Amino acid sequence: MVTKVAAAVLAALGLAGASPAHQALAKHSAKRTPHTRAARTQALPVLFVVGHGWGHGVGLAQYGAYGYALHGWSSDEIVAHYFPGTDLGDARLHRVRVLLSSHAPRVVISSRAPFTLRDGAGKKHKLAAGSYAFGPGLKVKLRAAKPARALKGPLLFSPGAAPLALGGRGYRGALRVKAAAPGLQVVNIVGLEPYLWGVVPSEMPNRWPAEALAAQALVARTYALAHVQKGDFDLYSDTRSQVYGGIAAESPSTTDAVNGTAGQVVLYNGELADTFFFSSSGGRTANVQDVWSSPPVPYLVSVPDPYDTLSPYHNWGPLRYGGAVLARRLHVPGRIVDFGANVAASGRVRTLTLVGTKGDRTVTGWRVRDALGLRSTWFRLGLLSLSTPSATVVYGSSLRLSGVARGVPRVSLEAQPYGGAWKTVGRLRVRNGAVSPTASPRVTTDYRLESGGFRSGSIRVSVAPLVQLAAGADGTSVSGLARPVLPGAAVQVQRLDGDVWDTVATTTIDANGNYSAQLQLSPGSYRARVIAGHGFAVGVSDTLTVVAP
Repeated sequence: MVTKVAAAVLAALGLAGASPAHQALAKHSAKRTPHTRAARTQALPVLFVVGHGWGHGVGLAQYGAYGYALHGWSSDEIVAHYFPGTDLGDARLHRVRVLLSSHAPRVVISSRAPFTLRDGAGKKHKLAAGSYAFGPGLKVKLRAAKPARALKGPLLFSPGAAPLALGGRGYRGALRVKAAAPGLQVVNIVGLEPYLWGVVPSEMPNRWPAEALAAQALVARTYALAHVQKGDFDLYSDTRSQVYGGIAAESPSTTDAVNGTAGQVVLYNGELADTFFFSSSGGRTANVQDVWSSPPVPYLVSVPDPYDTLSPYHNWGPLRYGGAVLARRLHVPGRIVDFGANVAASGRVRTLTLVGTKGDRTVTGWRVRDALGLRSTWFRLGLLSLSTPSATVVYGSSLRLSGVARGVPRVSLEAQPYGGAWKTVGRLRVRNGAVSPTASPRVTTDYRLESGGFRSGSIRVSVAPLVQLAAGADGTSVSGLARPVLPGAAVQVQRLDGDVWDTVATTTIDANGNYSAQLQLSPGSYRARVIAGHGFAVGVSDTLTVVAP
């Protein structure tokens, strides 16, 4: 009976008459494939942003102006470079009203010298040097020996021999205060040039070359007059207009720059130009239509800015974002798996279409900048992602990985074998944002994509030993091999009982990578299972089917 079973086994395997070595190395099933291919799951992508410059990119770039001044350019030449086709002319307005506070619950007006107050009824009151505090009721203590009295608003405080101060901060010119529910509105009425004394050093470092400061004075003066508000004040004291720091911000170098260009503004066809300015261009300014929903403007065009390399913000990033974080901030349905960008010639992103697992969303570059806190809209979004194979690779086989490499100039594949260090294993070709490298791991290995020093999350490719199983000629033994050679690795010979594999014999791998075990073969299905460890998954042979004679 045993002999007949063994003969039946050999016949079933097509090994009758073959040598023992040949039997051990033969393939036992036509179902064996070079490597196992199974459905992959898409790993969460890692997204990153790199960019250039700081600011909106339209008009005068301050670091570029700094560089041009260092190279001998005059303020007129600098302005003409950033606003092509413009000329200088005379300003028509010489006093501005600057909003210092919109709804203050209480204000303190002070001066080191006597000053005057004119109330809304037109009556003047002489005030001694000192501080005067009051709230929305406009009750002012005009004399030390008398109680505070309510005055008709608005109140206009005019300086004497010393400037006025609001809350301890000094301002040139007069201060107008009126009730503005639920508090008080304070407006500084000041000459255009003294106003600029407090603006230019707030917008550009006062240690920069004189011609750069003069260029800043020209564009700041023009910007102020071109952006006068309608209502009871002309300008804000913050970035809604320009940063205005009052007397505390003033510096001799910037005051000289303002005075040296006094009354001059930038004109285009005889009208005030819209002289936008910003910190750093990244190497080229932007067309106005590249950044905002605006028609083209002849003098707000993209120009080269070679000296922006002096800026610490010339290049920035990479900034890393998880796909879930980016989807939440930009309101993308589902997880982000891909994207497409509409980029202007100046490098600024006009729109970005983000592909989510539950739908797409298109947003402007400006919206992306705000949502992510980026320095500019001149940015490049990159996406690196590898799909995780769900199957184990058999030793000696290869595996085709798949991934996304969007918005990156070059991509490399890095690998870290079990117990080893990360190293680059190849440069990849990117086709339509996709990569498909072939991996041939010899042991369980982690893989990741790299581009420009930035890396994706890693995936793990598990490697199992190649295991082969053959029946002995006498029907009372099995033998086989495992590759690579794994001396001492445990081998379980198992028989299928219903839908459960039961271990019927155990043995180990010898120094040559072979194994054998004694057992009574009976009709059924058998397999060998090798437990190697040391960076290998469990290896399983093809099923050996024993049939009755």
